[in-house]
Amino acid sequence: MIIRAATPADEQQWSTLRAAMWPEDSADSHAEEIRRFFREEWHLPSAAFLAEQDGTAIGFVEVSIRPYAEECYSGNVGYVEGWFVIPEERRRGVGAALVAVAENWARDQGCMEMASDAALDNRISAQAHAALGYAQVAEVRCFPKDL
Repeated sequence: MIIRAATPADEQQWSTLRAAMWPEDSADSHAEEIRRFFREEWHLPSAAFLAEQDGTAIGFVEVSIRPYAEECYSGNVGYVEGWFVIPEERRRGVGAALVAVAENWARDQGCMEMASDAALDNRISAQAHAALGYAQVAEVRCFPKDL
């Protein structure tokens, strides 16, 4: 297995992984987000890394820098925006390796803190975060409204 920065040639595989993580979004929206990433149109500094085995992407991590995260106070927080490993490759160190690369990227950007989130009902993600030393500090419910 290798972990490397995503390239424009990875659009299809990365999009497929994103669709598995966020199935509520369309394939077109995932592809457009990836194109925006490579055009550097995301509003936050960001990076994306893929875990690859035998030329096939088996996981990804998307990371950014945020000015704030729950219980983080430095004003420059590395943030795991998305983290996914295909089910058949889980519990083999792929996810941990992806997060380690994201943490190293954040350190290189001057971050002293790293944070992430997960849906309240996503117990697998909560367990994975805990296994990597992340502590749950809050539960949040979000209430959007169109104006």
